[in-house]
Amino acid sequence: MHKMLVAVVLLSVGVLACGCNNSGGSGAAAGGPSAPGSGGAAAPKSHGTVGVSLLTMANPFFKVMGDSMQAEGSKDGYAVTIQAGEMDSARQKDQVNDFIVKKVSAIVLSPVDARSIGTSIQEANKAGIPVFTADTGCLDPAAKVVSHVATDNYGGGKLAGEAMVEAIGDKGTVAIITHPEVESVILRAKGFKEVIAKHPGIKIVSELPGRGERDTSFKTAQDILEKHPDLNGLFAINDPSALGAVAAIEKAGKTAQIKVVGFDGMPEAKQAIKDGKIYADIVQYPDKIGEMTIQSVGKYMAGEKVPPVNLIPAGTYKKADAVKDASLK
Repeated sequence: MHKMLVAVVLLSVGVLACGCNNSGGSGAAAGGPSAPGSGGAAAPKSHGTVGVSLLTMANPFFKVMGDSMQAEGSKDGYAVTIQAGEMDSARQKDQVNDFIVKKVSAIVLSPVDARSIGTSIQEANKAGIPVFTADTGCLDPAAKVVSHVATDNYGGGKLAGEAMVEAIGDKGTVAIITHPEVESVILRAKGFKEVIAKHPGIKIVSELPGRGERDTSFKTAQDILEKHPDLNGLFAINDPSALGAVAAIEKAGKTAQIKVVGFDGMPEAKQAIKDGKIYADIVQYPDKIGEMTIQSVGKYMAGEKVPPVNLIPAGTYKKADAVKDASLK
């Protein structure tokens, strides 16, 4: 009888042990290493959450950048939460405050307003949360940003200026549709103006805001055309602005007269180049910006030194490129 009782107890212990394994208490089911020969890859160790607030999600550029951040974060064990200020600096500040309250591991920003975002970054600094910027930077010297990853916007602006000179020659009038609250745009405009200044026969006759939005830029372009009917060229600081300007130029029947140079490299703008509506586009690589930003977060959190600024060179895309582009109609 005693031997039979011992056997029953031992059998019960064995069943309980098997039940704990199946419930995920250890091994691959609990996120640990896969069993040898199981064929499953080990899941990356969780490193916390990265809170991201982008300029807007209405522009496909930022959608690509956000998707790239999430994909890179999943490789490195970070949950990347994407939000957007949607051109509203107060809304973006609320998002940053929410990240601070939730004690995220790091914050990534594409500031709506390069200056006013400084106070929010300073709050994150006080909370001990590292802040990174992507595509657009912060112009408040009192705000501490670990690293900024972006297109070389100043260099890209110079490429835009060179494309405009090529498009209209050494003589004519040019306008700029801008968005002066954004640091990257300030740099693009600066580079563009420096190139144009080397050609005294070209005069910049207007520089008006379009908020980086198609509808607003359409109305801005209409205002410019009304005051400057003989305009020869128009530089738009991003593709939504360029496409809005194109619509206004088409409506005015001046497509052949006015050469447009845009900035981004969106598929729709590339198609407009192939169709002869835009002369050139300065191409950015939002997937690389997103990927490099999250890599910088991971390196910094691992105790590695990261450069304060990482700039990715832009390229120029013209009709010859569009003709060879298999992705276009």
